[in-house]
Amino acid sequence: MKNFRDQDFINKVGKKIVELRKSKDISQEDLVEYTGFTLSQIGRIERGEINTSISHIYAIAKALKVPPKDIFDIE
Repeated sequence: MKNFRDQDFINKVGKKIVELRKSKDISQEDLVEYTGFTLSQIGRIERGEINTSISHIYAIAKALKVPPKDIFDIE
């Protein structure tokens, strides 16, 4: 099976996380505290530099107090 990576989708998910985080007045540092991820990891996810796992998406959604589907509501 060929390795599939949709960079446009990854970027949109990252931007959606930023949008949700800012709408709740949560800093990246707060998100680090709530998820246990590193600041650099949060930044790379938000900038679309890494194709993060579903488990990480779930942890971020939980920290933002939104259903995970909200993170994927990008179009």
